Amino acid sequence: MKAPVLRNLFRKQAIEMPPAIEAAALRSDRFRLEREPEWRRLEAILNRMEKGRLRSIPDEDVLALPALYRMAASSLSVARETSLDKSTLTYLESLVQRAWFQVYRPQQGFLGWLRGFLGGGLSRSVQQIWLDICIALAAMIAGTITGWLLVSRDQEWYYALVPTGFTDSRVPGATREVLLESLAVQQDAQGLSAFAAYLFSNNAGVSILAFALGFAFGVPSLLLLVHNMAVLGAMWWLFSDAGLSWEFAAWLSVHGTTELFAILLAGAAGIHIGRAMAFPGSRSIMAAAAQSGRRAAQVMAGVVLMLMVAALLEAFPRQLLGMNERFLIGGSMLAIWVTYFFALRPAKPPFLPEPRE
Repeated sequence: MKAPVLRNLFRKQAIEMPPAIEAAALRSDRFRLEREPEWRRLEAILNRMEKGRLRSIPDEDVLALPALYRMAASSLSVARETSLDKSTLTYLESLVQRAWFQVYRPQQGFLGWLRGFLGGGLSRSVQQIWLDICIALAAMIAGTITGWLLVSRDQEWYYALVPTGFTDSRVPGATREVLLESLAVQQDAQGLSAFAAYLFSNNAGVSILAFALGFAFGVPSLLLLVHNMAVLGAMWWLFSDAGLSWEFAAWLSVHGTTELFAILLAGAAGIHIGRAMAFPGSRSIMAAAAQSGRRAAQVMAGVVLMLMVAALLEAFPRQLLGMNERFLIGGSMLAIWVTYFFALRPAKPPFLPEPRE
């Protein structure tokens, strides 16, 4: 109930207003009178925006909108803490909600978002987690070396590391001809689409798991990268021992430069969240996790797109082309990804300050 209405009610009933209630009413009146001009100005701007009359809004009002929104949010916070009258609280809650929607709602459609995402948003997020990419890359290299060394010393490690789906004919003791046949060029693409779907599902699972495990300070993500690359190290030893290092590298490069890059970014995104939680600095752990999570989620959206490309490359060009063509495609894809993610310097987006209550 508004303070003036409350006073009139007491006067009509010839009852003296208690001092505590009168003080609260005066405080509510003073609070409202001091801030009401900004509220009314914000309300007028919102009315025009909601009616689609953007051209009629002066430039100074458009520039003042974020500041007016912050002041209204701050007033709402004070009103709640000091238990001001209900009508003021209701008015401020409605005003702040309307202003939030106008300030932070998406101003573009899906195509506009996609253009901004591919035109700079994704590469910007990747560049911002460069340290985590270096950490993930070190873990992947260490995992590859570990797998190679373990299998070279004891071939039983090969069966412990490599999934059964890859141990059909590619096992220790297989002849060079058998191993070379597993890398051979196929004559047609029949059945390869199902193989592409399987590989996409498998690699996407590894990537998502590496990202999701980042909440535990990034340690499980690192371990998963090491284990996943130990499989590659074990298989590389197998083909190298048969004198097929270049053939295996060509077979792998077609999709590997895209797929392994995607797994690298997924692991780095998980490590980025874990590192932010372990070392939040002046922020709270939740605030650090939220900020890093938004950036990592954008990287993961790019990872999904990369895995789709990798699945197509893995099932078709890798199986249908010779060694030289495989190296050409793999090298070209690596150059494209490195250039897109690190060589380009996208412009920074316009900054809108966060509201402070």
